[in-house]
Amino acid sequence: MKVFNLGCEREHEFEGWFASADAYESQLERSLIECPVCGTHAVRRLPSAPRLNLSGTESPSEASARQTTKAQTGEQQTQAAWLKMARYIRENTEDVGERFADEARRIHYDETPARAIRGVASRREASELADEGIEVFTLPMPKGPSGPLQ
Repeated sequence: MKVFNLGCEREHEFEGWFASADAYESQLERSLIECPVCGTHAVRRLPSAPRLNLSGTESPSEASARQTTKAQTGEQQTQAAWLKMARYIRENTEDVGERFADEARRIHYDETPARAIRGVASRREASELADEGIEVFTLPMPKGPSGPLQ
């Protein structure tokens, strides 16, 4: 298993797990690798330090945890929090797609059971919903997989 540090054209950084370097290259060529933050396929491999197993007083997992915490910048922490929130929303809402405005109205006017939904609405539709007293907010979500991201 190969773990590569990857980055997109918008400078979002993330890890990718691949069976081999060839598997990474193959998936990259077929545009199968996507940034989990913005959804772009313009991804590149970033430099990374090799993992060395040196004997010492600290276990490898303790050293790794210490290095990970130390290495995370404020931007990386913000990105990690955003990804956690996006996963939560994806797992706990129903995707109604283009029917978002209609479904939000049906819920608001008690025509269908209340539930958490997400979908797509134009600016005009979002403005009309707000005028009707229906609270909505815009959150860009990548089209990434609904399962766990490695």
